[in-house]
Amino acid sequence: MTLRTRLAGALLAVSAVAAVPAAPAAAHPFGPPSTARISVDGSQVAIAWLAAEDDWVALGQSLGAFENPATGPVSTALTGEQKLQRSAAVRDYLLGRITVAQAGTPCPGRLESLEQLVAQGARFAFDCPRPAVDLDVTVSALTDLDENYRTILTADTPATPAQTLYTARQQTTRLRFTASGGGPAAAVITVAAGTAAAAPIIGVLVLLRARRRRAGQA
Repeated sequence: MTLRTRLAGALLAVSAVAAVPAAPAAAHPFGPPSTARISVDGSQVAIAWLAAEDDWVALGQSLGAFENPATGPVSTALTGEQKLQRSAAVRDYLLGRITVAQAGTPCPGRLESLEQLVAQGARFAFDCPRPAVDLDVTVSALTDLDENYRTILTADTPATPAQTLYTARQQTTRLRFTASGGGPAAAVITVAAGTAAAAPIIGVLVLLRARRRRAGQA
């Protein structure tokens, strides 16, 4: 079963539940964190942000990308992924939650096509006024749904820090890039590798969250 099929299935399952809209807590903030990758090429910055498919469903619900079965019929002509792709609210949300600034000035950003959103993530391109050296990168997607969401950002272009954990309390980090290259496409090409590179941190986070959840249930 493909990721796109499972996303569509998840959407249908949500519809079936439903006389009441699902709460954001129906997502899975205690699972592995979302991952992101960043690369720079001169003054160009590229970021790819990858979330779990059920988290995309939760986000789409919260932004009205999917029909509410409590108020009307749910169309099956489009998959859940296609509804996310066509939602202006989803695009505006992502552009507002993942940003880059240079010397206090926001770098204008745009969102690339959301085709293969679940597999490749949301892909951003930012144009900064000067070559990228010190950048303030903000990643706060999903933390408004649940403060337990996390994102691990990995730098493809050499940077300090090379890897950053974003949380509801730590949404912005300054990265210093020591070299420029690889091109904006690097963040997209290597997004799958980001999961492997972040595996040690992900393992620790999942273990800590599982313990916290068991403690809360005791």
